[in-house]
Amino acid sequence: MSTPNLSHWNERADLAASFRWAARLDMHEAVANHFSLAVNDSGTEFLINPNQQHFSRIKASDLLLLDAEDPTALEAANAPDPTAWGLHAAIHRACPHARCVMHTHSVWSTVLACLADSTLPPIDQNTATFYNRYVIDNAFGGLAFEEEGIRCASMLSDPAKKVMIMGNHGILVVGNSVADTWNRLFYFERAAETYIRALQTGQPLRILSSEIAEKTAQELDDYPGQAEAHLAELRAILDDEKDPYAT
Repeated sequence: MSTPNLSHWNERADLAASFRWAARLDMHEAVANHFSLAVNDSGTEFLINPNQQHFSRIKASDLLLLDAEDPTALEAANAPDPTAWGLHAAIHRACPHARCVMHTHSVWSTVLACLADSTLPPIDQNTATFYNRYVIDNAFGGLAFEEEGIRCASMLSDPAKKVMIMGNHGILVVGNSVADTWNRLFYFERAAETYIRALQTGQPLRILSSEIAEKTAQELDDYPGQAEAHLAELRAILDDEKDPYAT
């Protein structure tokens, strides 16, 4: 389905599907949190969810198309949430490799972000996926308005680091497409849950060696087509249910 007067329709539908699934998996925060997707070569024009709309109701046609270089964006009638602008516009300006940006306060990732040591050790395949592939922000400065957004963006300059564990805050994941980023967000939440539940047993952890953890992470980096298949299946389920996400 497409709407002729709206550009980037398939990208809009992909992003809308990811919002719907984040809500189903309880990875949302009521009418807060934001996903965005760059749609031009430089990465400065991006789609993002509208202000104060629940993830479970967001449709492809609802998404805002903004220009990170436009300082008047917050003055428009359909202005985005100021923290969405502060964080996502800063990242899309500074990090063209971060085509898609997903920020949530999903429970298990946020629990990890609240620990004095927010390191995610490689104790299984999912946790090993992220070995040496994340950064930990230990300098939370309050809501992600412009200055805080710029500070966070500065921590994502290395394209190999695609996850930011936002200390005292939540999780931020970047990728080269909606499918790539959603898949990474999903598996990071699963990995964080495994680790936190393992800690809750009080038993010693069986931690993988650095060599096996890196080997596993590289193998999963190179695994063909999983992210695309994951999102395609989620969209197929929504289509079977006649969900209006792609309208």
